Amino acid sequence: MAKVELVMPKMGESIMEATILKWHKQVGDQIEMDETILEIATDKVDTEIPAPAAGTVLEILHQADEVVEIGKVIAIISTDATADPVPVPAIKETPAATSNQAAKTTNSSAEATPAASASTISATPKTATDGTRFYSPLVKNIAKEENVAIAELENIKGTGKDGRVTKKDMLDYLKNRSQSSPAQNNSPASISMPKAHSNGTVDSANAGSDTEIIEMDRMRRLIADHMVNSKHTSPHVTSFVEADVTNMVNWRNRVKGPFQKKYGEKITFTPIFVEAVARAITDFPMINVSVNGNQIIRKKSINIGMATALPSGNLIVPVIKNANRLNLLGLAQSVNDLANRARNNKLKPEDVQDGTFTLTNVGTFGNVMGTPIINQPQVAIMAAGAIRKKPAVVETKYGDVIAIRQMMFLSLSYDHRVVDGFLGGSFLRKVADYLEAFDDQQTI
Repeated sequence: MAKVELVMPKMGESIMEATILKWHKQVGDQIEMDETILEIATDKVDTEIPAPAAGTVLEILHQADEVVEIGKVIAIISTDATADPVPVPAIKETPAATSNQAAKTTNSSAEATPAASASTISATPKTATDGTRFYSPLVKNIAKEENVAIAELENIKGTGKDGRVTKKDMLDYLKNRSQSSPAQNNSPASISMPKAHSNGTVDSANAGSDTEIIEMDRMRRLIADHMVNSKHTSPHVTSFVEADVTNMVNWRNRVKGPFQKKYGEKITFTPIFVEAVARAITDFPMINVSVNGNQIIRKKSINIGMATALPSGNLIVPVIKNANRLNLLGLAQSVNDLANRARNNKLKPEDVQDGTFTLTNVGTFGNVMGTPIINQPQVAIMAAGAIRKKPAVVETKYGDVIAIRQMMFLSLSYDHRVVDGFLGGSFLRKVADYLEAFDDQQTI
């Protein structure tokens, strides 16, 4: 009997574990190749995992709500088409197991709409006195880190199956925890306003009415750790250029309607930026590297990540693979597809892996420029600022004239261990040159 191991996939450079949300298949079920077998979640994205082969689910080694390390085997699939269905093994009736099994077999509208608030869910958690309420390892870890006592945990209304508390329930609860009443937190000091010390810290026991303590939720603390780690790892330098993108803007304004009608895709500025970046990386390949100790690892593939805002307010960076091989239509399709799936939690593990350079569009928020932090282990990240009409000097064959032009700032943060000012500045200038030389007469 041939067997295939299903392992927990890697969801990004800094992601070391993931939580199993739901098994779509159980032991003994038949499954087709690429059919969804389970859903997993990390601190950045939820996604469906396809089956690596067709066959029968032989074993499930980790259950829903378990936190599993990347690369660890979570299930075994038998690819023997003639094999008899494998019977589902009996489960020992311990309180935790009973709750866990019920969670796998009971249909729940709350599972289908995880974004719903706790107040809209009819499922009611078990009381603190019956001792049978199940908490996943992830929820327990969050409770431990945030000093949430068992008695307090028991009072959190869960939106998961059978009223189980999910990661989102915990994060939502912690977000509002600092604003809860003294009776709820059992301590007047827990909502007191802080007194500042000379070192910048605050004392919640001594409060004023003009301040408020807002505890970081777990996700925000992880993001903070990643940002601090990047600053500690790479000595950051940021260079700026201003580019005249009038031709690009005029072309996009002229073709956006016909483009969408012809291809069914919106044409934004992002694929044009990606195209220019990919061409500049081809000219300056040493910007497309990473560092391992004293070694510089040059990446032959040009895989450009694009920072994308999620509905939760957090960011994820889906990756356009081999961006230099795509034309503008292909880039537009990739950008739109990845952005839509990111916002709907439909990204696959491979969509956020293997990025070699990152682009972020701070102009989306009306910012004219930014100094982005490098997405480790890459060595550079470019920010595109807002495009604004400005008077500028234009050289013509009749002499210099002042005209209204579409101008924007580009900024590049780079790792000064391996990217010096000449390389970083030249690369950024080349991106601007490609944008300024955009052919506004090209057809769609």
